[in-house]
Amino acid sequence: MSGSNVPLAGEALNIPKQISPVASTFAPIGTPIMTRSFPANTVENGPNSNPNSSPPLHSFSRAINLTTESPDGVNTYTIGPICESESTSSIPPSISLSLGANSPPGSVANPLTPTTPTLSIKAKFPTHGRTAPECLPPRRPGRGTNGNPVQLRANYFQMRLPRDDIQHYDVTITPDKCPRRMNREIIEAMVTLCQEFQGQKPVFDGKKNLYCRRPLPFGKKRVELEVHLKSDGRERVFKVAIRWVALVSLHQLEQALSGHSFDMPFETIQALDVVMRHLPSLIYFPVGRSFFSAPEDGDYHSLGGGREVWFGFHQSVRPSMWKMMVNIDVSATAFYKKQQVLLFMAEVLELRSPDEQTRPLSDVQRVKFTKEIKGLKVEVTHSGNGRRKYRVTNVTRRPASAQTFPLQLDSGETAECSVVQYFKEKHKMNLKYPHLPCLQVGLETKHTYLPLEVCNLIPGQRCIKKLSDIQTSTMIRATARSAPDREREINKLVTRAEFSHDEYVDSFGITISDRMVSVPGRVLSPPKLQYGGKTMLPIQPDKGVWDMRNKQFYHSTVVKTWALLCFATNRNCKEENIKTFISHLHKISHDAGMNFYPHPCAFQYTSGAEKVESLLHMLKRTHPQLQLVIVILPGKTPIYAEVKRVGDTLLGVCTQCVQTRNVVRLSPQTLSNLCLKINVKLGGVNSILQPGIRPPVFEQPVIFLGADVTHPPAGDDKKPSIAALVGSMDAHPSRYSASVRVQQHRQEIIAELAAMVRDLLIEFYKSTRFKPQRIIFYRDGVSEGQFQQVLNHELRAVREACSKLEADYKPGITFVIVQKRHHTRLFCSEKKDQCGKSGNIPAGTTVDVGITHPTEFDFYLCSHAGIQGTSRPSHYHVLWDENNFTADELQSLTYQLCHTYVRCTRSVSIPAPAYYAHLVAFRARYHLMERDEHGIEFANDDPRTLNPSKLVQIHDEILKGMYFA
Repeated sequence: MSGSNVPLAGEALNIPKQISPVASTFAPIGTPIMTRSFPANTVENGPNSNPNSSPPLHSFSRAINLTTESPDGVNTYTIGPICESESTSSIPPSISLSLGANSPPGSVANPLTPTTPTLSIKAKFPTHGRTAPECLPPRRPGRGTNGNPVQLRANYFQMRLPRDDIQHYDVTITPDKCPRRMNREIIEAMVTLCQEFQGQKPVFDGKKNLYCRRPLPFGKKRVELEVHLKSDGRERVFKVAIRWVALVSLHQLEQALSGHSFDMPFETIQALDVVMRHLPSLIYFPVGRSFFSAPEDGDYHSLGGGREVWFGFHQSVRPSMWKMMVNIDVSATAFYKKQQVLLFMAEVLELRSPDEQTRPLSDVQRVKFTKEIKGLKVEVTHSGNGRRKYRVTNVTRRPASAQTFPLQLDSGETAECSVVQYFKEKHKMNLKYPHLPCLQVGLETKHTYLPLEVCNLIPGQRCIKKLSDIQTSTMIRATARSAPDREREINKLVTRAEFSHDEYVDSFGITISDRMVSVPGRVLSPPKLQYGGKTMLPIQPDKGVWDMRNKQFYHSTVVKTWALLCFATNRNCKEENIKTFISHLHKISHDAGMNFYPHPCAFQYTSGAEKVESLLHMLKRTHPQLQLVIVILPGKTPIYAEVKRVGDTLLGVCTQCVQTRNVVRLSPQTLSNLCLKINVKLGGVNSILQPGIRPPVFEQPVIFLGADVTHPPAGDDKKPSIAALVGSMDAHPSRYSASVRVQQHRQEIIAELAAMVRDLLIEFYKSTRFKPQRIIFYRDGVSEGQFQQVLNHELRAVREACSKLEADYKPGITFVIVQKRHHTRLFCSEKKDQCGKSGNIPAGTTVDVGITHPTEFDFYLCSHAGIQGTSRPSHYHVLWDENNFTADELQSLTYQLCHTYVRCTRSVSIPAPAYYAHLVAFRARYHLMERDEHGIEFANDDPRTLNPSKLVQIHDEILKGMYFA
């Protein structure tokens, strides 16, 4: 698309100029973008420095948290670091700011104004022996004040800590491949038997780290102890080497919590976490930061397929303002039942009992069974009291009667022996199910085969494989709790935990409050949404929901050439049902302002995923102007993935799938949702934020980016990860384009982010004829442990993308992490503030005090209305901010973006760009499915050798549209 033919933002959608005031503030094409005004932020800034030069990646940013150091004629202030310089070896270990004597206390003059006084900054920050990170997150710019106040309780419980140091020891256990549970038993036995530990209650993380309240008598010397432990019916000898590592300072943690230090001592937090987790790890089955126990009578929920629900609790130690907290929440996950492997097989294969399987397993049955049991641990029942444990590596192709292995005879010779024969002669057992396969366990080279009937599944094995749709819905029903019920359960957990009687916690001088912490919250006002039609009256969402009845889309599309394919049988989806469906879809789309032609250009019944490609090719050849194909699906089948692969990557045709049940049993809500999707897929705009009252960030050209990385399911060590990036393409923002890449297996950092950002910046310029002066980047799917790595790499990638477009193009970047996978829950203190049947907090509830980071810029925002269970607020952590957002500005902007998701008339739980990135990555997983079935594997070291990104490359015809909606 050439630049001369590209319409202005707004004109592309026939939007009146008065509706889009932002466009009038954009610089015209051909005019260089004015460089942002940055605060004084280089290591040396004086009156002759260039105020319009953008700071390098490794530089200081905004000065925050100023405190007076001396009250004399010149006000001197201490400031906290935002980003450390690469070379600070010659800089004094302090920061000071000198202003004119008339400057008010706590203020910093604008270094870009002519009246700026001389400003000199010199800094060096201690790293306490660690390598200094390239970039540091910004300090909190203050608290938000917007919104109606609401009093809340959070599932955080205050810790009171002593000021003593904690002794940290390194532990090496030989042999070194024992599971954590056995390692804990070894250390407990050692502490009980060795007099060196008398009077101490050391805690252990199950791998390498041991902590004591006081020094052990052997000082800093490395000592080796021998531990005898009975395991699997036999006595084993372990050697334990202990070596002093360091003092863990609680005083340093106190300094960081109070804001007097900018270096958060994560090793201290880790030590406290080990103290809190030690006793539960001995009693329960730990999974990550959660602990589970087998279900009791009356609390049993079977998921089918040999799986069941286990309930437990999550517990983690977290820093907050001025104090440490323990975050406690109820938790649930799927475990495998403790049962005979025969019964497990019957459940997996959907048999009423093993006796129902009278013949050897078919190939399909064997593959299904192997997929479920491979990797699980079993114990044998035929060897008396000493029940050996094994891990399953495979299921044999042949039944036990035909499966042979090399058996060494007393004479020293080797002979082939069947499993049935071996058990009959060696163990005096006649196998009841000789026609069933065996489990292959241990090393494949050892040829160890076990009949199913002599094996039991070991209890406490978590199911890491993906649950089926039915199992997922069963899990949701079993675990959903209203907010008040969840709060009561958490309080019961704390009561039962009896932290005051935990001898390990007590030995370290730690006490835990038994009451949830109270936190002040604010309920933000929702934005007004602009629809189209004659009236163009704005809509005010109410409690996260709005109704577009009697409203029309802001910009509606014309659907002239469209086809319909029905993959359901005529018996399940009659032609009369389809005609009624088309008639109602036409009416509802017309009411919404769409010009949807009532007759498809083609209609056909068909079946089988293998026919999708040929049918769509035929439709495209017959109707070159084909805009849309509606596909009726018979259920959850491979047809959906094939439709999306062919439509998205091969033909460039928009497709809309609908389930048969929604065609047969029509619902106005379902039809309305279809119209929402179809309109935006074909280039329309459903609604926009009312232009006149948007946040100040819209006063300049701004692009909103959303990024996510999805990984293959647990247990899959071959499939690649998929990185997705979306970017807004107009001033509203309403339209988005996507860029997607395939990258190394389970790599979270987006490897080709620079190229992806560059593509979207170019598309933004083509679409609006303006260069963004601000980039707001919402990054999903990053854990706290990856913050620094993601910031260092991905911020640099965004900068690189900008500089490659134009050497002096340096827009301001704000980089925000979006987190949903956490255990923070908020509850209304007053019943009158609760919303809905589940008693949840209102949509728009924001918290940025009490349970947030001691010094960094983060907040919790519950932007959606909870329907079932307890609402989970999203956590936003700002890792970089050159746009100098206030807390109110960023919180309001984020909340407003949660109202722009095109698939529904509800505010959603995360901003639309982050949500779209997830949809794009999820769709790309479908694009890869056919390749997986044809055996293309991706090398773990570098999958790009196969150029797999081409496998998910979207056709040019729909790449610039919202094909993923």
